[in-house]
Amino acid sequence: MSKTTKWALIAVIVIGVAIWGFYSLKPKTNKDIPTGPGPMPAAGAPIGRGGQTLLVRYAIMQPTELVDGINISGSLIPNEEVNLSFETSGKITGIFFEEGSKVRKGQVLAKINDAPLQAQLKKLEAQYQSTEDRLARQKALYEKEAVSKEAYQDAEANFNKLQADIEECRAKLDQTELKAPFDGIIGLRQVSVGAYASPNTNVATLTNTEKLKVEFAIPERYAGVLQNGAKLTFTVEGSDEVHNAQVYATNSKVDQGTRTYLVRAIYDNSKGKLVPGRYVSVSLNTRTFENTLAVPSEAIISEMGIDKVFLYKGGKAIPQEITKGLRTDAMVQVLSGLNVGDTVITSGTMQLRTGMRVELK
Repeated sequence: MSKTTKWALIAVIVIGVAIWGFYSLKPKTNKDIPTGPGPMPAAGAPIGRGGQTLLVRYAIMQPTELVDGINISGSLIPNEEVNLSFETSGKITGIFFEEGSKVRKGQVLAKINDAPLQAQLKKLEAQYQSTEDRLARQKALYEKEAVSKEAYQDAEANFNKLQADIEECRAKLDQTELKAPFDGIIGLRQVSVGAYASPNTNVATLTNTEKLKVEFAIPERYAGVLQNGAKLTFTVEGSDEVHNAQVYATNSKVDQGTRTYLVRAIYDNSKGKLVPGRYVSVSLNTRTFENTLAVPSEAIISEMGIDKVFLYKGGKAIPQEITKGLRTDAMVQVLSGLNVGDTVITSGTMQLRTGMRVELK
């Protein structure tokens, strides 16, 4: 490359840079700015001049029924249950029940050896006739003043003592028989014939399942609120079938360790659908408020211990102080501050300000 060509190339580059610099510093007109749709405002953001109009959801106040419900776990327990044992000691001579079978009240279930008592009873019964005859003779002689009063009283005392001994012997014989104290289903036996039994020996367990008790504990705030006769429903593990029961008793005090209140309800199990010991899920309505006002919980704002909601009035958000009552999972009862027909704003409450323009959605 010649020297003349080299200097010509350098001159062209310098002139190009100068022209680019001149146009980059020149002010631009509107036609120089790209046109087209710009980014839209974010959903839910204030719209309109000055950002003072907000789209909101709302609820119109109407009387409604509000139910205070509890969902809690519990268990099924027998209506009656007892571990069967003899009242006296001795060798078991007979077992008269089948495991898992139904038995009736008074049915003899087992027996221990009563031979010594039977012999003693026969001896006493043999003395009974002669002692009774002697008393009759002494009475006749006493009425004729042929014997002293003391002799007659001795004969009467001997007769009464013999009667008491016979009754005692029969009572002991009765204790050698194990009888069912109520109707029910007897469980697995724990002894065999020939075993020596004492009052501490568990022969079997007798359970009455014609009715079952539903036992559960509720929070202490419901103590005194839940009354006998209250209805409830429950389901058992592995089944969607709903069963009905009725509260019949509550504990006399709150458990200080768990801060709960023990409740029992009765369930008619005459068809034998359920067995004791099963886990249950209980649903219970403790209180029902009819013709009351309620708002969604998200509509309430709490500031400095004061609860309020925003009302829609003339296109603006107006705060209104309220008094809360019952609170459920989604709704809050309003005891004062609202009237039927009021329009309560239920969304965007954290963005609202007094007098702010709103549009109902």
